[in-house]
Amino acid sequence: MEKASIHIKKAGYGDSGAILRDIDFRILEGQLIGLIGPNGAGKSTTIKSMLGLLKDVEGNIEFADGRASVAYVPEHPVLYEELTLWEHMELAAAAYGLERPVFEERAEALLAQFKLSADRHRLPVAFSKGMQQKVMLIIGFLNRPSLYIVDEPFIGLDPRATKDFLELLRKERERGAGILMSTHVLDTAERICDSFLLLSEGRIVAQGTLDEVRQESGLPDGTLFDCFHALV
Repeated sequence: MEKASIHIKKAGYGDSGAILRDIDFRILEGQLIGLIGPNGAGKSTTIKSMLGLLKDVEGNIEFADGRASVAYVPEHPVLYEELTLWEHMELAAAAYGLERPVFEERAEALLAQFKLSADRHRLPVAFSKGMQQKVMLIIGFLNRPSLYIVDEPFIGLDPRATKDFLELLRKERERGAGILMSTHVLDTAERICDSFLLLSEGRIVAQGTLDEVRQESGLPDGTLFDCFHALV
């Protein structure tokens, strides 16, 4: 089942002109797509276009279960100085419309998984970068949407937190959620993603499975890292 259909003829930032051209892909149920590309390739513009954060977008973006069913985990944590971790979670739950018992059950499980139970009444603005990234992941996974858009999730995460995050991804895919994940951590992406979207200068230079990306790059036995450098 298709979770999202993205057809962007062009997108950009006003007078700066088009950053993206002819971006066309689908996200399927249970699929994890790695959005790969160098800095300035158009990854963030693709994500902003999907989230409706750009006004200069020509194309069509559809979500099977509506935009409200999409969770976005940003690269840079967005936190309120005066709110505790628990209050951040309560605010997100209210925005999602979660019933209190459902919220509390999910919140407790996520806090325990990311080892933040004892920090629930602390202010996340005082957390380390890695802990703040965990907060963003917890908030993103709280609603259990049908589609996740995750931007550079591994920045600041220690090996244990990375393992916990990957386990959550696995469970959500088994539940049927689709995932688009932008990352520069190519060795991990190669291991966990079942499809890839490689961007360069605002255009798709390869997409599909690792074997299909290898074919596009002319490296039949190449790693994702090798293919990335061959294509961009």
